[in-house]
Amino acid sequence: MTKSGILLLCAAATVISGCTITGPFRDRSQLVTSPTHCSSQAFDIYFAEAEARLTESAREAIGLTAARLQDCDIRSVRVVGLASGTGDSETNRVLSEQRAATVRDALASAGWPAPAFEVEAGGDAGAVSADGVSQPLRRRTEVLVEALPRR
Repeated sequence: MTKSGILLLCAAATVISGCTITGPFRDRSQLVTSPTHCSSQAFDIYFAEAEARLTESAREAIGLTAARLQDCDIRSVRVVGLASGTGDSETNRVLSEQRAATVRDALASAGWPAPAFEVEAGGDAGAVSADGVSQPLRRRTEVLVEALPRR
């Protein structure tokens, strides 16, 4: 097939498909977008029993999350400290406050904006069900992040 035949065939295909070509390549920037990691998300940081110090795994999780969101506009960070149902309620409240503060400080040290933090202590509220069964996985801090792409 000759060069003019190929051009004629391409022009016919364009007309049939209803597409228009503006130059040799189409601008697809409005059609194709990259997914963003800058969105609302939640993660948990776990602690050893009766401890408010970060474990090595917790440090790694905080570091990885902080690095992943470093290019985002972090609007708010809600840190909720929780404790198990063992021990007295006041001790658990204080422990959950300490856990939330520890996570807040670690995220702030990683470069997250300190004014964005809201810190809460859930203590042992909800750690024991109505029938007296202790709920598992309460020795943690829940972190809820609202992040948007930077403009």
